[in-house]
Amino acid sequence: MKKNTKLYETATALLEPGKGILAADESDATAGKRLDMVHLPNEPEHRRDFREILFTAPDIEKYVSGVIMYDSSIRNSTKDGMPFADVLTAKGIVPGIKVDLGVRDLEGFKGEVVTQGLDNLAERFAEYYDLGARFAKWRSVITIDEDETPTEQSLKINAIMLARYAQIAQAADIVPIVEPEVIHAGDHSLERAELVTTKALQILFQTLLEYRVDLSGLILKSSMVLAGDSYSDQTSPEEVAQATLRTFHMSVPHACAGIVFLSGGQSPERSTQNLNAIAKMGEQPWPITFSFSRAIEEPMLKAWGGKPENVQAAQEALVKTCEQNSLASLGKL
Repeated sequence: MKKNTKLYETATALLEPGKGILAADESDATAGKRLDMVHLPNEPEHRRDFREILFTAPDIEKYVSGVIMYDSSIRNSTKDGMPFADVLTAKGIVPGIKVDLGVRDLEGFKGEVVTQGLDNLAERFAEYYDLGARFAKWRSVITIDEDETPTEQSLKINAIMLARYAQIAQAADIVPIVEPEVIHAGDHSLERAELVTTKALQILFQTLLEYRVDLSGLILKSSMVLAGDSYSDQTSPEEVAQATLRTFHMSVPHACAGIVFLSGGQSPERSTQNLNAIAKMGEQPWPITFSFSRAIEEPMLKAWGGKPENVQAAQEALVKTCEQNSLASLGKL
């Protein structure tokens, strides 16, 4: 396999110790849910204001290595007309792009879904590269329900979609982040979550290898291994850390460039505490850090309240949250 040093350089920049990736890639509809928190209607100018607060925050580059954007965001600019991707690049932050087009029901498999978005992906990547993107993200959704869910068939088809996306991304000199999200909602135990996550990751990496994806130029975005949010026995950070790292050691080849965590419906505080506990387990074969969305944005939104006079306070809250997660990623919280 021909080595692509551009991919390795980007992956190394994204996985710089003490930094994480901000997942600001909510769809326009999901961004509206964020705006609901500050009592603003879901309109383009308010979505732009929300993004501008995030991307222009002073010193955020100390703790954030990359930002995943949505299609409408990477095409957008600040009030002063500077493209958001250029704002990030000027700070030394790598711009990224979410490229999947969401999930559809997987016919014949009740409650299971498959992610869409491969059509014209090579052409889309060429355009996104010109707009400044150097890494991308594709998310699959894995729900734990009854003993049969998820099925091996649904895990396989989503792994194939992730592998094909990763092939196309690497051909475009774009680092793929593969995100098989195991949904936190449910009444499943920690043991069941560990079993499912391990199986999903094993199938994914076997498929990536079969399709000759260069793992050294690929990042895994993973769920932490957690008991379901409605399970009676909620797990401590230490239990989460042990189960999560056991899963990775059983599933993730050492060649993988690194691992970043999604917050997956956890509170900002719990996400950070669990990340800190994982880092305290010591050095691992891969760099491990955070790629949170709501867990980073929620404190900022509360401080902002949708009011122009609160922008500075909002950015200070944002940077403080990023700093806390930076410390947690090093096990120093």
